[in-house]
Amino acid sequence: MKPYPILFAVGLLGGCATPLGAAIAPEGNKVPLNQAVHVGALVATPRAVVEDSRCPINARCVWAGRLVVSTRIDGPGWHEAVPLTLGAPYATHGTTIALVSGTPAKRTERTTAPADYRFSFEAER
Repeated sequence: MKPYPILFAVGLLGGCATPLGAAIAPEGNKVPLNQAVHVGALVATPRAVVEDSRCPINARCVWAGRLVVSTRIDGPGWHEAVPLTLGAPYATHGTTIALVSGTPAKRTERTTAPADYRFSFEAER
């Protein structure tokens, strides 16, 4: 048996946006890190929290802070990884995508574990 068909299949699977068998959440869902979600014609996958300097809800702050999430965006025949900032639209390939929420809210008495975050995205054409 020649190894070429197997290598070809592995190469095809390597380009997938999600692991084999992983579901893509329907548009509008809040998703945890590494869970793909439909966002219009795109698929967004939050990969890591780069920065969460948001003002805790039980504190007074001079600056509101920001939430930045490294996100993989997949479209037809392309993908890219970008840092999306909460509330700041990002234009790519004729579509504007935005990180519109990140929960839980930050609090002074605890640190949010990466597994506890949930994100939602919106797209405009």
